[in-house]
Amino acid sequence: MLDWVSAFIAMRAAILTTLLGTLGFWVSTAVDAATNRPNFVIIMVDDAALMDFGIYGGEANTPHIDALARRGAMFTQFRTSPQCAPSRAMLMTGMDNHLTGHGAIPEVLTDQQRGKPGYTMHLEPGIKSLATRLKTLNYRTYITGKWHLGHGDGDLPDSHGFDHSFVLDASGADNWEQKSYLPLYTDAPWFEDGKPARLPENFYSSDFITSQMIDYLSADTASEQPFLAYLAYQAIHIPVQAPEEYVARYNGVYDGGWDALRQARFANARKIGLVPADAKLDPAHKSLRDWDQLPADQKALLARSMQVNAGMLEAMDHHIGRLIDYLKKNKAFDNTVFVITSDNGPEGAEPYSVPGWGLWSLMEGYERKVETLGGRRSYVAIGPEWATAAAGPSRLFKFHASEGGLRVPLVMAGPGVNQGQKISAFAMMTDISPTILELATGRPPQVPEFTGRSLAPLLAGTSTVVYPPDQPVGIEVAGNAALYLGDYKLVRNLPPLGDGKWHLFNIINDPGETTDVSDAQPEKLAELTRAYQAYADRVGIVPPPEGYEVVMQIRKNSRPILLRNYWWLLAGMLATMGLGIWLLVWAIRRLFRDRPA
Repeated sequence: MLDWVSAFIAMRAAILTTLLGTLGFWVSTAVDAATNRPNFVIIMVDDAALMDFGIYGGEANTPHIDALARRGAMFTQFRTSPQCAPSRAMLMTGMDNHLTGHGAIPEVLTDQQRGKPGYTMHLEPGIKSLATRLKTLNYRTYITGKWHLGHGDGDLPDSHGFDHSFVLDASGADNWEQKSYLPLYTDAPWFEDGKPARLPENFYSSDFITSQMIDYLSADTASEQPFLAYLAYQAIHIPVQAPEEYVARYNGVYDGGWDALRQARFANARKIGLVPADAKLDPAHKSLRDWDQLPADQKALLARSMQVNAGMLEAMDHHIGRLIDYLKKNKAFDNTVFVITSDNGPEGAEPYSVPGWGLWSLMEGYERKVETLGGRRSYVAIGPEWATAAAGPSRLFKFHASEGGLRVPLVMAGPGVNQGQKISAFAMMTDISPTILELATGRPPQVPEFTGRSLAPLLAGTSTVVYPPDQPVGIEVAGNAALYLGDYKLVRNLPPLGDGKWHLFNIINDPGETTDVSDAQPEKLAELTRAYQAYADRVGIVPPPEGYEVVMQIRKNSRPILLRNYWWLLAGMLATMGLGIWLLVWAIRRLFRDRPA
């Protein structure tokens, strides 16, 4: 009897100790969150290549980003997904994009994928955002800029942990006014705190996204709570647009053409250590144009397009500097962790090659004149040749699972980040959320649904790796797929720029993916192929059908949307044609009727 009583008392004591410990943890969490916890500023650049920032060897002047990199860590082996919404879902959740509901973007979905688990195009039930998790730690949470994770009921940031939000929920929009950049949209859908919103008259995207964030922070300056500020810029997504004062600074820089730029970036990559000294550069795809064969007026237009691209990056950096100045003025800078990255590699689309684009752009008031390129009502896209050059030293660009689509910059600085680091450890977009949670709590996250890993030990200098060499890491969007395992990468790109086959590269020695070692190492190929299939089964990938091509799927998915948006134009054209035919028939009959017998 006494033994039973003693055991009961001991068990009760253990339970009380556990409860008090748990309560103490949460009380401690709440107190720390209001006092010592760092702030977080996440800056997502849209379609920036690995080498687009100045400190990574690019031409654009980005002094504020560069200064943060010198103050903290510059990652050289960071990867993301090859498309925007999947990457943003990975950032916000710390999970593989298929597990979040964003297995791809809506424009590329097949009938077999649409609505299936992993392809619902919104954050699925039970998926918690970083903002939601930080809210439980007593953080204030704000977002400005591009959201692109669904705009139905319960899809916008106000339903996913953000106190205040002013967001664009589309793949892109004009940077000078509230208008669509694609025929797929009739407007630019901006929302403030979940409600449709209108932009100011003097709008420029990088300026507004920064100013709105500063307004949100200023409204809560009396609060002692730490904050999360997520700024998702439109720079440098199409249409590429920038104030002339920034564009003019790059006069002549790109006059040598894309081959010259690609070689220059490759040389810089060797110098900086982004690739080994003996690395090779993959030949540009045979479908791309030869710069030397272009007429002078075409070269001028294309060179100016890249000037606008660089100018837009510099303009964004200028406004990032405004945010930094605000934080310094309010004594928040020193306790703020900065995270700056890109959602994927450079955009290679060339809209003016799409049938009907000229008519649509004319209707929307867009023009493409070299003297006004980058300004209001101009439409700029750098195209596949410049995208290939910008992606150097890597192969291909956005949408593709080659390094040009996946390997992007990552800069981190602030509390918990040792100064002056150049980190060569492999890391993923899914690692950012668990990293922030560990920096916020001082404890490694114990949430099992994360597929990413915390970078905090790496940033503090207590570890040199994130993923051990026997840990496979997979990526897939729209059939383009990759799997990393140790020194090797398995990759598949579908047509038109890929062949749909698996290729194997030693990605450490051959980051340009120039030498396929599949035949030389069949066992390694089989090992990574098995690992990829296990990854695909685990995250629920629904593969596209045989013969799938992204461009053709986009056109197929676009037809009903275009018909809905522009039925009146089609009806008018048909009516005009009908009237023309009727007039022609009437004229012929009149002619024969009036002809003498």
